[in-house]
Amino acid sequence: MTYPVISLFSGAMGLDLGLEKAGLDIKIGQDFDPWCAKTATSNSKPFVLGDIRQLLIEDPSCKFLLEPAGLIPGEAFAVVGGPPCQPFSTAGKRLGTQDPRGSLFMEFVKVIKVVRPRFFIMENVKGLLSAAIKHVPLDERNGKPVDPEELPGSVFHFIRETFQELGYKLVHGILDASHYGVPQFRERLFIIGSRDYEDIFLPVPTHFQFHQDLGYRWLTLRDAIEDLEGNPGPYTTFSAERLKYLRLVPMGGNWRNLPPDIVESAMGGAYNSGGGKVGFYRRLDYEQPSPTLVTSPVQKATMLCHPIQDRPLSIREYARIQQFPDDWIIEGSISDCYRQIGNAVPLGLGKAVGQMLLAVANGTAKINTRRFRGTSIHDNLARIQNIMLEAN
Repeated sequence: MTYPVISLFSGAMGLDLGLEKAGLDIKIGQDFDPWCAKTATSNSKPFVLGDIRQLLIEDPSCKFLLEPAGLIPGEAFAVVGGPPCQPFSTAGKRLGTQDPRGSLFMEFVKVIKVVRPRFFIMENVKGLLSAAIKHVPLDERNGKPVDPEELPGSVFHFIRETFQELGYKLVHGILDASHYGVPQFRERLFIIGSRDYEDIFLPVPTHFQFHQDLGYRWLTLRDAIEDLEGNPGPYTTFSAERLKYLRLVPMGGNWRNLPPDIVESAMGGAYNSGGGKVGFYRRLDYEQPSPTLVTSPVQKATMLCHPIQDRPLSIREYARIQQFPDDWIIEGSISDCYRQIGNAVPLGLGKAVGQMLLAVANGTAKINTRRFRGTSIHDNLARIQNIMLEAN
């Protein structure tokens, strides 16, 4: 049996490769970025290049996706993707949050409405959960009643209602990639839908900071990239000024480890700003998972300096942390490669979500309650843990 999937906003295809590792079949990918298309075709993956808005205007029946996938409406196992929603990110001041009715989210919805997949997977920044459709600064409210669209969470409320109107049962939650065998702390919001109202759920974590079995502990940066020290491949560079300060920071440290008499000059205008500023002059720790990869490792507020070498993480190291195969080709300039990899979903996280969908589809996700009758609560918990381990 095959499980055909249509991928939108595919990027470097991290989510797609993770789903493939679970056993799903990516029939077609799509993105407007020509370098993402080049990456896909260089790895022999079928791909549609173009702005999804224009593609749907020209072909609202979605033949541009269905025909190359060899599918008709209702046959796709899943439609997956992460429609860009940068204004919802918690990284900025969130002053430009846009109305989701005018965003690429609606193109994702249009495809689901036409294709009618059995499931869909939408992933996005966790800030989407708390974003408001309209942002009005407090000093401009003047005691006026608060519009429902100004309330935190109004964006997600609209998204949830829109999916429900399509007739899909939903689950959602924030998943941290480190709990699914990924050597990286990376939190992403997943919204998963079932057309047939099946018992979907968020994938159960498999890896933990502490565990009696080494095989179930977090993977670390050392696990992912230590063997690349002698041959890291291409990487960008820190400015001489920033490198001067980074050389004073120990593994696992940041600006707080600089000598007190130079901290203010090193930080510049950020010295008196609020927040923890943990990304300033950050040197990574081999014994921990990586921080969330960003689209450039040399930005002042989100530096990703190698644990023991005076350089940023390389493109190959980025790809390892996101769990791309070593032979996966990323096309474009150095900045294009960092951007594609930094925006990707780690393969281990995609695999876990795909495994959940297959367990639901194949009827293997339900626990046989007869195995728990007549036993104590402690025995029940022990048996559930054993079943989880057997499933992994």
